[in-house]
Amino acid sequence: MTMTQMRTSPLPNPEYRREMYQDVPTKRFFAWVIDIAIIAMITLVLTFFSLFTALFFLPLLYGTVSFLYRWSALASGSATLGMRFMAIQILTAEGHRLDGQTALLHTAGYFVSVVTFPLQLVSIAMMLGTARNQGLSDTVLGTVAVNRLAD
Repeated sequence: MTMTQMRTSPLPNPEYRREMYQDVPTKRFFAWVIDIAIIAMITLVLTFFSLFTALFFLPLLYGTVSFLYRWSALASGSATLGMRFMAIQILTAEGHRLDGQTALLHTAGYFVSVVTFPLQLVSIAMMLGTARNQGLSDTVLGTVAVNRLAD
Protein backbone atom coordinates (compact mmCIF):
# COMPACT_ATOMS: atom_id res chain seq x y z
CA MET A 1 0.00 0.00 0.00
CA THR A 2 1.44 3.36 -1.00
CA MET A 3 1.50 6.38 1.29
CA THR A 4 -1.22 8.04 -0.83
CA GLN A 5 -3.47 4.99 -0.48
CA MET A 6 -2.72 4.90 3.25
CA ARG A 7 -3.81 8.53 3.62
CA THR A 8 -7.05 8.09 1.65
CA SER A 9 -8.05 4.67 3.02
CA PRO A 10 -11.11 4.49 5.27
CA LEU A 11 -9.02 2.33 7.62
CA PRO A 12 -7.31 4.06 10.54
CA ASN A 13 -3.97 5.49 9.41
CA PRO A 14 -1.18 3.99 11.55
CA GLU A 15 0.77 7.27 11.35
CA TYR A 16 -2.01 9.21 13.07
CA ARG A 17 -3.96 6.51 14.90
CA ARG A 18 -1.21 4.36 16.41
CA GLU A 19 -3.51 3.29 19.24
CA MET A 20 -5.63 1.33 16.75
CA TYR A 21 -2.65 -0.94 15.93
CA GLN A 22 -0.77 -0.90 19.23
CA ASP A 23 0.07 -4.42 20.48
CA VAL A 24 -2.18 -6.04 17.84
CA PRO A 25 0.33 -8.78 16.84
CA THR A 26 0.72 -9.80 20.50
CA LYS A 27 -3.03 -9.70 21.02
CA ARG A 28 -3.55 -11.81 17.90
CA PHE A 29 -1.18 -14.42 19.27
CA PHE A 30 -2.98 -14.64 22.63
CA ALA A 31 -6.36 -14.65 20.85
CA TRP A 32 -5.09 -17.56 18.74
CA VAL A 33 -4.09 -19.48 21.91
CA ILE A 34 -7.54 -18.86 23.44
CA ASP A 35 -9.25 -19.97 20.22
CA ILE A 36 -7.14 -23.14 20.06
CA ALA A 37 -8.26 -23.98 23.61
CA ILE A 38 -11.93 -23.36 22.74
CA ILE A 39 -11.69 -25.45 19.57
CA ALA A 40 -9.98 -28.26 21.51
CA MET A 41 -12.76 -28.22 24.14
CA ILE A 42 -15.48 -28.36 21.47
CA THR A 43 -13.65 -31.23 19.76
CA LEU A 44 -13.33 -33.04 23.10
CA VAL A 45 -17.06 -32.70 23.80
CA LEU A 46 -17.94 -33.95 20.31
CA THR A 47 -15.53 -36.86 20.76
CA PHE A 48 -17.22 -37.75 24.06
CA PHE A 49 -20.72 -37.58 22.49
CA SER A 50 -19.57 -39.79 19.62
CA LEU A 51 -18.71 -42.43 22.22
CA PHE A 52 -15.06 -41.87 21.26
CA THR A 53 -15.50 -43.08 17.68
CA ALA A 54 -14.36 -39.61 16.62
CA LEU A 55 -10.86 -40.64 17.71
CA PHE A 56 -10.60 -42.51 14.40
CA PHE A 57 -10.88 -39.25 12.45
CA LEU A 58 -9.79 -36.75 15.11
CA PRO A 59 -7.61 -34.51 12.86
CA LEU A 60 -10.50 -34.17 10.39
CA LEU A 61 -12.95 -33.40 13.20
CA TYR A 62 -10.59 -30.86 14.76
CA GLY A 63 -9.99 -29.16 11.40
CA THR A 64 -13.71 -29.01 10.64
CA VAL A 65 -14.56 -27.61 14.07
CA SER A 66 -11.75 -25.06 13.75
CA PHE A 67 -12.87 -23.92 10.28
CA LEU A 68 -16.55 -23.63 11.23
CA TYR A 69 -15.75 -21.90 14.54
CA ARG A 70 -13.50 -19.29 12.92
CA TRP A 71 -15.77 -18.69 9.93
CA SER A 72 -18.96 -18.32 11.98
CA ALA A 73 -17.30 -16.09 14.59
CA LEU A 74 -15.73 -13.80 12.00
CA ALA A 75 -18.97 -13.62 9.99
CA SER A 76 -21.12 -12.81 13.02
CA GLY A 77 -18.93 -10.29 14.82
CA SER A 78 -15.71 -9.77 12.87
CA ALA A 79 -13.79 -11.47 15.68
CA THR A 80 -13.39 -14.90 17.23
CA LEU A 81 -14.04 -15.31 20.96
CA GLY A 82 -10.30 -15.06 21.56
CA MET A 83 -10.15 -11.81 19.58
CA ARG A 84 -13.12 -10.43 21.51
CA PHE A 85 -11.42 -11.32 24.78
CA MET A 86 -8.25 -9.54 23.58
CA ALA A 87 -10.32 -6.54 22.36
CA ILE A 88 -9.39 -6.74 18.68
CA GLN A 89 -11.46 -7.17 15.53
CA ILE A 90 -10.90 -7.58 11.82
CA LEU A 91 -12.16 -4.91 9.41
CA THR A 92 -12.52 -4.88 5.64
CA ALA A 93 -10.60 -2.50 3.39
CA GLU A 94 -13.64 -0.20 3.60
CA GLY A 95 -13.47 -0.16 7.41
CA HIS A 96 -16.53 -2.39 7.91
CA ARG A 97 -17.00 -5.63 9.81
CA LEU A 98 -16.54 -8.83 7.84
CA ASP A 99 -19.48 -10.32 5.97
CA GLY A 100 -19.93 -14.07 5.54
CA GLN A 101 -18.05 -14.27 2.25
CA THR A 102 -15.05 -12.25 3.42
CA ALA A 103 -15.00 -14.24 6.67
CA LEU A 104 -14.98 -17.46 4.62
CA LEU A 105 -12.09 -16.21 2.47
CA HIS A 106 -10.16 -15.01 5.53
CA THR A 107 -10.63 -18.37 7.24
CA ALA A 108 -9.62 -20.24 4.08
CA GLY A 109 -6.51 -18.05 3.79
CA TYR A 110 -5.64 -18.80 7.41
CA PHE A 111 -5.96 -22.55 6.75
CA VAL A 112 -3.82 -22.40 3.62
CA SER A 113 -1.08 -20.60 5.56
CA VAL A 114 -1.30 -23.06 8.46
CA VAL A 115 -0.91 -26.14 6.26
CA THR A 116 1.86 -24.49 4.22
CA PHE A 117 4.38 -23.69 6.94
CA PRO A 118 6.58 -21.29 4.91
CA LEU A 119 3.46 -19.20 4.21
CA GLN A 120 2.75 -19.10 7.95
CA LEU A 121 6.26 -17.76 8.56
CA VAL A 122 5.76 -15.13 5.86
CA SER A 123 2.42 -14.16 7.41
CA ILE A 124 3.94 -13.81 10.89
CA ALA A 125 6.82 -11.71 9.52
CA MET A 126 4.31 -9.48 7.74
CA MET A 127 2.28 -9.01 10.95
CA LEU A 128 5.43 -7.93 12.74
CA GLY A 129 6.88 -5.81 9.94
CA THR A 130 4.08 -3.89 8.22
CA ALA A 131 2.58 -0.59 9.32
CA ARG A 132 -0.90 -2.07 9.77
CA ASN A 133 0.34 -5.43 11.13
CA GLN A 134 -1.39 -7.30 8.32
CA GLY A 135 -0.72 -10.99 7.80
CA LEU A 136 -0.64 -12.65 4.39
CA SER A 137 -4.39 -13.32 4.11
CA ASP A 138 -5.10 -9.82 5.47
CA THR A 139 -2.94 -8.30 2.75
CA VAL A 140 -4.54 -10.38 -0.02
CA LEU A 141 -8.08 -9.52 1.16
CA GLY A 142 -7.35 -5.95 2.26
CA THR A 143 -8.48 -6.73 5.80
CA VAL A 144 -6.80 -5.48 8.95
CA ALA A 145 -6.90 -6.38 12.64
CA VAL A 146 -7.33 -3.37 14.91
CA ASN A 147 -8.00 -2.66 18.55
CA ARG A 148 -11.73 -2.52 19.20
CA LEU A 149 -13.14 0.80 20.21
CA ALA A 150 -15.70 0.84 23.00
CA ASP A 151 -19.11 0.35 21.38
